[in-house]
Amino acid sequence: MPETALNPRIDAYNLRLFVAVARAGSIVRAAGEQSIAASALGRRLAALERSFGTALLIRSSRGVALTEAGRMVYERGLRIDEELESLVREVRSLGSELAGTVRLYANMSAIVGALPERLGRFRQQYPNVQVSLHEADTRDVIRACLDDRADLGIGVHSDVPAGMELWHFAADPLQVVFPADHALAQAPSVGFAQVLVYPVIGVHQGGALDRLLHERAQALHRRFEPEVSVSSFDAVHRMVQAGLGIAVVPLSALPTFGEQSALVHRPLGDAWAERMLALYALRRTPQPRAVQTLIQMLQG
Repeated sequence: MPETALNPRIDAYNLRLFVAVARAGSIVRAAGEQSIAASALGRRLAALERSFGTALLIRSSRGVALTEAGRMVYERGLRIDEELESLVREVRSLGSELAGTVRLYANMSAIVGALPERLGRFRQQYPNVQVSLHEADTRDVIRACLDDRADLGIGVHSDVPAGMELWHFAADPLQVVFPADHALAQAPSVGFAQVLVYPVIGVHQGGALDRLLHERAQALHRRFEPEVSVSSFDAVHRMVQAGLGIAVVPLSALPTFGEQSALVHRPLGDAWAERMLALYALRRTPQPRAVQTLIQMLQG
C-alpha cells in the first residue's frame, strides 16, 4: 500500500481521546481527565492523524486548535462517541433484562395442549420478549429451524438431522374418541385394529398424525380411509358428536372434547401410540439468551 493511502482502521479509543483533547483545548488537561500520560496521549493523537492521513490539531504553547479536518472529525467523533456509549448501555442491560423476539413454530397438538399456559407464564416473567408464533406441521417445524426461519420449534418427536438439538416438551399419547353409547365405550383401551372396523373421522390430511395412521394401517395390511377429513380437532369433535364416525386424536386435544358429556375417550392401546412432543432448535453455542430461557421454561 502506498504511504499516502488512507488507513481505514481507525482506533475508537484514539478517536475518543481526540474528542477529549478538542473539548479541553489542551493535551495536558485532557490527559488528566482521561487518566493517561500526556506523552502517551500525544503518541495516540499522532497515530490517529496518520490513520486519517492529515493533521487534525494545530499545537502551540497555549494549547491546541482544530484544523478544518479536525473540526470534521470532532463533530463526527462526538456522534460516534455517543453511539458507543449507547451501545455499551444496551449491551450491559442484557445482563439484567431479557428482551428481543423469539420465532416459534409449533404443531397443532402443542398449540391446543400445553403451549398456551407455558407461554403465558413465560410472558408474565419476561414481558419484554416478544414470541412470534406460527402453526405448522412437524415436518415444516423442523424445516423452519433448519432454514433459520424459526429460533425454536415444537413437533412430534422424531430423528433430527446433524446440527440440531431436541428437548422433551410433553407426552401426548393418542386417544380414541367416540359417542358414549358406542360399542367400544366400556373397553379400558382400544387397539388400532378395532378402530379400523368402524367409520373414522380424519384430521389435517397429510399432517403428521394422518401420515402415522396411514402407515400403521398399512402395517396391519389394512387401509386407513376416513369417512370425512377435517382441519381442526374442534371439527373432529363435531363430526363424532354427529355420529359420522370415531376418531384418533392426541391427548392434548381432549380438553376440547371433555366439555361434552356425550363423548368419551379411551387410550389407543398400541405401543406406537405413546407419542411424545419435542422442542427443536439449531445447535448454537451459546443459544441467544431469550431462546435459551424459553427452552428452559417450555421443557416438560
